[in-house]
Amino acid sequence: MKGFSRRNLELIRQWYLFWSEAAPIAKQPVSQLVQIPWGHNIVIIAKCKNPQEASYYIQNTVLHGWSRNVLIHQIENGLWQREGKVISNFTLTLPAPQSDLAEQTLKDPYVFDFLTLTKEHTERDLERGLVEHLTQFLLELGAGFAYIGRQVPLQVGEHDFFIDLLFYHTRLHCYVVVELKTAEFEPEHAGKLNFYIKAIDEQRRREGDQHTIGLLLCKSRDKLVAEYALSDIRKPIGISEYQLTKSLPADLKSSLPSIIEIEAELGMEMNNLGCEK
Repeated sequence: MKGFSRRNLELIRQWYLFWSEAAPIAKQPVSQLVQIPWGHNIVIIAKCKNPQEASYYIQNTVLHGWSRNVLIHQIENGLWQREGKVISNFTLTLPAPQSDLAEQTLKDPYVFDFLTLTKEHTERDLERGLVEHLTQFLLELGAGFAYIGRQVPLQVGEHDFFIDLLFYHTRLHCYVVVELKTAEFEPEHAGKLNFYIKAIDEQRRREGDQHTIGLLLCKSRDKLVAEYALSDIRKPIGISEYQLTKSLPADLKSSLPSIIEIEAELGMEMNNLGCEK
């Protein structure tokens, strides 16, 4: 047999000890551990902080067939910590099986670190950027989202309306209306999204489709204000924040140089080389 280098033997021992010590806490079936490639196993035990987190990524790798790069992306973006954290009224507006699945499907916050937008970006800039990077956007949304279109037209009475982004979710079997807000959440945002969900239910929903769900992505939101706003809304809505960059751990922020320090260091290097600034 091949593959028993010194380094690989050390990794095999590390893998065995990780799951042996975790056995009383996380009963991870051996069948799932061997269903994913060895490289995936090594990434998981190296990057996950505890057995519960490791079990989550193993189960999802088996379920979704993640490549190693996708697995690394999901771990580094903290999917385990964000999934199911959306503020919603799903338990009040959806039947139990679908409400649980909808809760697990959405996350908070969403990380759009693949976008290069200015601090003063508009909602149209955000929408355009997400569509231009549709593959990364769908990866961040998660499995099951099928893109239908942007600025999807709706006619209600004599008025025309346009939905920012429209998806169909293949596991939830429903339309998902996504509205983008580049400012802090306001209660009236939920009312407008409720209106759009009603229109999609009336105009697009067919036999076999479940209740349409709304997802409001905003730059920031007050949790209590969001919960109050959703308490009397009759349509299922989730409210999440979005981030353009991943925040650094507190213990790293103090160790990184500031822009001023970087410029000063570069200036010294240029002087040492006899160059002008």
